[in-house]
Amino acid sequence: MSDRGLRISGLRVNVAGNSILKGIDLDVEPGRVHALMGPNGSGKSTLAFALTGHPNYEIESGSVTLDGQDALQMAADKRAKAGLFLSFQYPAAIPGVKVANFLFAARQAVRPGALTPTQFRALLMEKMELLDMDPGFLGRYLNDGFSGGEKKRLEMLQLAVLAPKYAILDETDSGLDVDALRAVGESVNAMRKSDEGKDTGFLIITHYPRILQHITADVVNVMMDGRIVKDGDASLALRIEREGYDTIREEIGAVV
Repeated sequence: MSDRGLRISGLRVNVAGNSILKGIDLDVEPGRVHALMGPNGSGKSTLAFALTGHPNYEIESGSVTLDGQDALQMAADKRAKAGLFLSFQYPAAIPGVKVANFLFAARQAVRPGALTPTQFRALLMEKMELLDMDPGFLGRYLNDGFSGGEKKRLEMLQLAVLAPKYAILDETDSGLDVDALRAVGESVNAMRKSDEGKDTGFLIITHYPRILQHITADVVNVMMDGRIVKDGDASLALRIEREGYDTIREEIGAVV
């Protein structure tokens, strides 16, 4: 097996004395979309935070490798520099920090000195055109007064500018209306067609399959009670849309 990939094996995670993840095995391949679905409280967001190094999430056992590197031995900022990106369910507002300055600082942090300010500005304009975004975003303060849809579109711009190796989108569809959801889907699809983003592996974490109507998943995994209990292709998400999670529970005989 190639070293390339975000590879999770036997991962067990404890939060505030409670065992939340109970042995997760999951591989996110470059250039592919992996969807992780499950009811609320199943441990999906815990996985996202544990992968990106949140200090409140204690790794009990298991391994996570990022293109062959031991990610669990890296600090959170080192994981980001190694190519891991997390799109938050509820992005924070930072009044006083302009979007353009934030994006330049973020790009410099993960790829120091790769672009001059002039080159970065050209890249930013290219990505905003690709994502059909108003350049007026750049002069606003980070997420300050943004609508839910604007926050998500800005995260998609961050994703396009940083061009990570692996992107975790944690409930990106939460609270979005139909138009905003479509815009997020179009943004991800546009990035995947670009030269920088074509090899990015995506882990899309979601409760509802709505976002998967706009982004086709190569693999769908279902998590319940801290375990991955079923996997399949995009048709599994459609089945969950029709029948809900109860039929999955009945199939696996899970008590959740």
